[in-house]
Amino acid sequence: MSTAITKAVFPAAGLGTRFLPATKASPKEMLPLVDKPLIQYVVEEAVQSGIEEVVLVTGRAKRAIEDHFDVAFELEEELKAKGKHKILSEVQRIADLVTFCYIRQKKALGLGHAVLTAKRVVENDPFAVLLGDDIIDAEVPVLRQMMDVFHRYPSTILAIQKVPRSQTHQYGVIDGRRIENGIYLVKDLVEKPSPDEAPSNLAIIGRYILTPEIFTALEHTKPGKGGEIQLTDGLKLLMAKQPIYAYEFQGKRHDAGDKLGFLKATVEFGLKNHEFGSEFRDYLRKLRLTL
Repeated sequence: MSTAITKAVFPAAGLGTRFLPATKASPKEMLPLVDKPLIQYVVEEAVQSGIEEVVLVTGRAKRAIEDHFDVAFELEEELKAKGKHKILSEVQRIADLVTFCYIRQKKALGLGHAVLTAKRVVENDPFAVLLGDDIIDAEVPVLRQMMDVFHRYPSTILAIQKVPRSQTHQYGVIDGRRIENGIYLVKDLVEKPSPDEAPSNLAIIGRYILTPEIFTALEHTKPGKGGEIQLTDGLKLLMAKQPIYAYEFQGKRHDAGDKLGFLKATVEFGLKNHEFGSEFRDYLRKLRLTL
């Protein structure tokens, strides 16, 4: 098995129900976080980590994602004619970020099913999975951090972070043995346990490095509620045959798939914007005085 990770799968076929009605006709992944859609932040993380091919698993009403990462000839010509070279350069950069492959998931049958649809493209190499809901602000891209762990422990790696016990019911949670600082050997995985039943407060976040054996595990995973195939269930089957590790990454994660989380991310990324961050900070200070 190769230790080079060059392909990343982006499941993007979900219905975005947490953001209805905004996502009724527009992909959740295209919601703008300041001046870029959510999915672009995650694709850029993958590219900065060394990914060469992005496999986007899409569904109905997701065409805008493909268009965003494609060449926009008419727009580019219009920008050239108006002398808007700076924004033209940015538009062209988006289309040249990385090689894209698109797969249609006909029904949203769970994260595990979405990953399984990428089997023919990924083939027999380890690969990354990145979820667009999780925007992580980190000095070193989180996927790059995980790749460094993978080179030392060439097996499945899950990104984790500590969460309040009261929130464990929102996540997959690991039971693990710490083998070195920030790295755990996973003993069990529990999907959305109540605070009383959670084996720890170490929650799985939307970054994974998976070995190709996950496909066989997912093919043998029984559908759960709503006929969905859960990645967590597939990982539990895989764990019987090979070790799984969890890595407590360095960085600040924003749950941009949640309305409040999205608002918080917008404020924090807005404050860091080099064009208007200072002016935005002054606005927030004045607003605070009126509340």
